[in-house]
Amino acid sequence: MNSGIMNTVGAHASPKLAVLGTNGARNVWWNLTTAQLYEQSIGRGEARLAHGGPLVVRTGSHTGRSPKDKYIVSSPETEANVWWGPHNGRLTEDRFDNLLRRMQAYVADKDLFVQDVYAGADAATRLPVRVVTETAWHSLFAHTMFIRSQGAEAETFEPGFTVFQLPYFHADPDRDGTNSDVFVIINFERKLVLIGGTQYAGEIKKSVFTIMNYLLPRCGVLSMHASANIGPEGDCAVFFGLSGTGKTTLSADASRKLIGDDEHGWSDSGIFNLEGGCYAKVIHLSEAAEPEIFSTTHRFGTILENVAMRQGGTLDLDDAELTENTRAAYPLDFIDNAEPSKQGGHPKTIIMLTCDAFGVLPPIARLTPQQAMYQFLSGYTAKVAGTEAGVTEPTATFSPCFGAPFMALRPAEYAHLLGDRIAKHDTRVYLINTGWFGGGYGVGKRIPIQATRALVNAALSGSLDGSPSRLDPTFGFEVPLSVPGVPEDLLDPRKSWPDAGAYDARATDLAHRFTENFKLYAGDVSPAVRAAGPVGTPVVPG
Repeated sequence: MNSGIMNTVGAHASPKLAVLGTNGARNVWWNLTTAQLYEQSIGRGEARLAHGGPLVVRTGSHTGRSPKDKYIVSSPETEANVWWGPHNGRLTEDRFDNLLRRMQAYVADKDLFVQDVYAGADAATRLPVRVVTETAWHSLFAHTMFIRSQGAEAETFEPGFTVFQLPYFHADPDRDGTNSDVFVIINFERKLVLIGGTQYAGEIKKSVFTIMNYLLPRCGVLSMHASANIGPEGDCAVFFGLSGTGKTTLSADASRKLIGDDEHGWSDSGIFNLEGGCYAKVIHLSEAAEPEIFSTTHRFGTILENVAMRQGGTLDLDDAELTENTRAAYPLDFIDNAEPSKQGGHPKTIIMLTCDAFGVLPPIARLTPQQAMYQFLSGYTAKVAGTEAGVTEPTATFSPCFGAPFMALRPAEYAHLLGDRIAKHDTRVYLINTGWFGGGYGVGKRIPIQATRALVNAALSGSLDGSPSRLDPTFGFEVPLSVPGVPEDLLDPRKSWPDAGAYDARATDLAHRFTENFKLYAGDVSPAVRAAGPVGTPVVPG
């Protein structure tokens, strides 16, 4: 049953969708191939074909995630373990059941598409996931982004979790207890995810990531919002970073094999990808600067979300009329130097990326293990003016673990796993700033991508190990005095500012923001980690 149609009678006879109670669905299409899903998507008016072969789709009013609409169903187990708060809202079992019943009624006369896939390239910890959607293109997204079941596996597939995604079904906040008509609800006890009210496909991907962030650490495996690659000598590297910091761009390096661009696990055996595809931002994508990713936007098998398409089917990657968050979903093997196994050894280097729009952090700094845990729990970057209404100057953003919206457990649980693995495998850690120098946003300049790549290459090669350095007086980092291919005046941000006093004031201000933010986690870490923040600003547990 790898492809084709299961009619209504077959759906009644099969127990495979019993968890959803969708026996009334008109047709259920199982594990269609990329070509079949193209045909269905275009034939149903869900998508258009662009020059070169990518499928172009629109996600309507929701062109990104809806972070305030994510919930976890309350149970004795989740109450004891979940990191409740703005990223993980509570929903009762009764609310969940009522919403599921209405979703079941909604699909009574509709077609459904099913993909049986895996999350996790490590066979010991992978999670079988059944993704059920009402649209063909969302089924293609699941087919593209996760690891596909094949052959005998597909015939005997038993899901560990089921994702039920109905983008055109909307919640009723008064009846369902939701914040809006959008919902992403995870029920760990029932092993079921409900998604509705949004066509943005990233909700499917990130709901599964949240599940893995709940399950893997409890097995002693660190789950990470990070990209990873392997060098010619087999040296593995991990890149942490929030959106816009360069995580995808910098890990897609022609001289290194790509393990994955976004979600990984770190087990006792090494690094492994949680996915089978990539989901890259493509606004203003440049063939010259990012040739590996650019090439994927012009081939069959790629899904382009909210990318402008001109007459004749040509693409305009610079058009942000619909959103700045234009996306390309494509199989990992579309990157020529992708690692087929989606696995690697223990990382020799970890790079934590930040885009400091204040212009005060050095372009590169060596971190001690304690500083690494501090920066990991801080997860700092900065939004620039103009990205949101009312933002007129850089705004500090702190997202613990460089991915707070997807972390189901308390941040310190991931931080302790990271610290243990860094110590065990003697992993070097660097903080690299891809933001501004010579002043903040609107005054200074963005650090050139060529310089950033030189910094990354130096960090990965080990050439900076033991090299002469200075101690940053505000943040306590060791900053190399020289890096091949990087102007020395770039390495000291204070010297790059025309007014040193203005730099000092801004640096002090950012240090204070770090300190205030870290009070949220100070009680969960050792005194040594608490002391690893900005110099002269010790954090007292709240």
